[in-house]
Amino acid sequence: MLRNYTLILLVAIVFYSQVSDAQSPYKPTSENLQSREWFQNARFGLFIHWGVYSLLGDGEWVMNNQNIAISDYEKLPQFFNPIDFDAEEWVLMAKNAGMKYITITSRHHDGFSMFDSRATTYDIVDATPYKKDILKELADACQKYDMKLFFYYSLLDWRLYDYFPRGRTGNGIAGRESGEWNNYIEFMKAQLTELCTNYGPIGGIWFDGHWDQMQWDGEDFSTLQVDWHYDELYSLIHRLQPQALIGNNHHLAPIDGEDFQMFERDLPGHNTTGWATDAEDVGDLPFEMCETINGSWGFALQDRKHKSSKELIHLLVKAAGYNSNLLLNVGPMPNGKIQPEHVQSLREVGEWLTDHGETIYGTTNGPVGPEDWGVSTRNGKVIFLHILDYSKDALFLDDFTLPIRKMSLFSDGTRVSYETGKYGTVIALPNEQRQDTDTIIRIELK
Repeated sequence: MLRNYTLILLVAIVFYSQVSDAQSPYKPTSENLQSREWFQNARFGLFIHWGVYSLLGDGEWVMNNQNIAISDYEKLPQFFNPIDFDAEEWVLMAKNAGMKYITITSRHHDGFSMFDSRATTYDIVDATPYKKDILKELADACQKYDMKLFFYYSLLDWRLYDYFPRGRTGNGIAGRESGEWNNYIEFMKAQLTELCTNYGPIGGIWFDGHWDQMQWDGEDFSTLQVDWHYDELYSLIHRLQPQALIGNNHHLAPIDGEDFQMFERDLPGHNTTGWATDAEDVGDLPFEMCETINGSWGFALQDRKHKSSKELIHLLVKAAGYNSNLLLNVGPMPNGKIQPEHVQSLREVGEWLTDHGETIYGTTNGPVGPEDWGVSTRNGKVIFLHILDYSKDALFLDDFTLPIRKMSLFSDGTRVSYETGKYGTVIALPNEQRQDTDTIIRIELK
């Protein structure tokens, strides 16, 4: 099921032969620290889940959810011919939406690679009539329009025999056999080497699937049954692309070697879905929250849970109020097009950011909230109150006693009445000063 991947590992070995002891703590390079600062300021990115699963129109987990046999699933690539895919169109859509980077699935849990890989023939060039490297087309377009590109990479694989011992998912898929775990690690090294050498400078690698190998210990799923060899995988990436950022959707505290912490469908410190990270595991790396534009990651024909532009703006604003980026996902259709309603929503978000981007980009979480009514962001001595859901005539900021030079509406500069006392600040909010999507108050400190 695999091509001999010994040759592709030679490049990795050259770089990897001098790796220091695995127990040495990770020390990010100056390039990496600069990338972290850029990432912290970027605030908004596009997530793309796309693969042969889009043909079935039932999300990216369809192989697992429908227990499709390997022999049957392997028929899908011959029907995958996205002739309407236009990399520049995608990049410009993201750019016009105010997004600063794109993260795309290079290989998902079904094991199909959306790039030209010498480590396998189960990829878009060798196994489909399309015969072109999607990631190469996208990388070229990103470089042309100054858009950073990250690669999502699945740690788990429902198809390869060497992904053994098996994890918690995919066990109803017929045709899975036993294999050798160390061979699987070498396979991942080979593919990660390709991703870090064939597509120019990349933004980073977005790992997923760690949780598949977490087993029940009597209280929760916290015991790993395998060694993921993160010291080797992370060191390989950092050596080949020193500026590249590594994140891992393991739902745990950061692991040594990672450069940002991600939160799946939840704000940092919240775990309302069971897929995010508990408050005690929130670290001090840059944050990223990922969420879907509808209800699915991969294309789902009957998913009608399309979020409005207002809902998407609120997601972005709340993420910024928690000092986090928002990585917003779309699932392209099999033909390579993105659903028109999603394109329209992203266009409307971009229009809002054209006027209000100052309150999001380059900010940190502000000194107020987050609260039920909204959040605050901050850039130096300027604080932005984002009032998203509040109907009273006045807003009380508990314990907010910082010296204010001026308070005004961000929309038109109209002065806002306020009074600061011993216990906080009261802000007048008459109806005529409110905006439907987000009433933003600009506070300049002395």
